[in-house]
Amino acid sequence: MKIQELQAQRRFHVHQRVTMMINRYEVFADDGQGEPGPLVAFVEQKRMTFKEQVTLYTDESKGSVLAAFKARKVIDLASAYDVTTPDGASIGYFGKKFGRSLLRSTWQLDQPGTESVTISERSMALALFRRVWDVIPWAGDLPFPWMYHFDFLRGTTHVGTVEKKTRFRDHYRVTIDDPALDRRLVLAQAVALDTLQSR
Repeated sequence: MKIQELQAQRRFHVHQRVTMMINRYEVFADDGQGEPGPLVAFVEQKRMTFKEQVTLYTDESKGSVLAAFKARKVIDLASAYDVTTPDGASIGYFGKKFGRSLLRSTWQLDQPGTESVTISERSMALALFRRVWDVIPWAGDLPFPWMYHFDFLRGTTHVGTVEKKTRFRDHYRVTIDDPALDRRLVLAQAVALDTLQSR
C-alpha cells in the first residue's frame, strides 16, 4: 500500500502471532466493515533484546521496509524510541512516562510540527488490577483475561485509540481520528504498546 493510501486509512487491526523466540505482528487496514482487510505491515521482534530495534515491513517477504523504531538508550525504562523511514529520516518518536506508568501505563508520542500526544490506559481500576495480577503466583504467568484499552489525547482532544479486541489473544483495533497523525508513527506505537508493555 502506498504511503498516501496508508495515510487515508482511519482504522487498523494489529494481530500478534505467538512463537517461542520471536514476537510476530500483522497489521491490517480495516475492510470498511470492522474486520481486517489488506496487510499493510509485518513485524518480527526478537525477545529479550536489550536495545530494542523493531522493523515494520510492508509484507511477510520482508523485502520492503515501511518504518522502524529503535531505543535511544540501553536498558532505560524511560527511554525514547525514534521512528524512522526506510532511508533513516525521522518520522517522530515515542517514550514511556515512567513515573506516571507506575499506576497507569502512559506514553508520549511526538511528531514534528504537531503538539505532543499523551497515550494512557483508559481505566485506572483495570490498570491497577493488571499490576496486582502480574505478582500473583501462577496467575501472573497466564494471559490477562480482561480487555484493556489506550486513549490518545492531544491536550483534551481525543485523537485515537488502541483497543484490545479479544481476551486471550493479542488482537487490537487502532483508530486514528486526526488526519495529520502519521500512520507509520501510530502503528509503530501500537506495536510497542504490546511488545514493550511489560518494560
